[in-house]
Amino acid sequence: MNTIKKAAEEDRNAILKLYRTRLYGPADWNEYYPNEETIEFDLSRDALFVMKNDAGELIATISIDEDQEVDSLTVWDENIAPAGELARLCVREDMQNQGIAKEMMRYAFDALKEQGKKGVHILVRKGHAGAIACYTALGFQQVGECSLFEKEFICMEREL
Repeated sequence: MNTIKKAAEEDRNAILKLYRTRLYGPADWNEYYPNEETIEFDLSRDALFVMKNDAGELIATISIDEDQEVDSLTVWDENIAPAGELARLCVREDMQNQGIAKEMMRYAFDALKEQGKKGVHILVRKGHAGAIACYTALGFQQVGECSLFEKEFICMEREL
């Protein structure tokens, strides 16, 4: 049985290793992002969650992000503020298409609700059809597009 929990310091290397397996894929991650500093930032805020299997192997991650640039985009619905941002959802390749991404998202929704958030938003790389389909199935709506970090994104959000 898989378990989800807050990431711990001892998970750091496994998280980076998982991130590295997903470089240059549809999320357009590269050798600079996400990196060790990204993991440190998430760990320092207790905002990084991991899923492990019975053998203790890391199979998925998700982060609750804090990014003023993203939060200040004008596309977000003020009626579901305050909202949190989810980022860096990553599922080990051999574990994909088994509902793990949705399970991680639902866990993060609960964490955001505990923080008093009313909504959640996420940026998705244009052309990342798998992620867009997953988030749409979870009730996210496309509310706009933006250019950030020299990349093009679709802005999606939903009420919690």
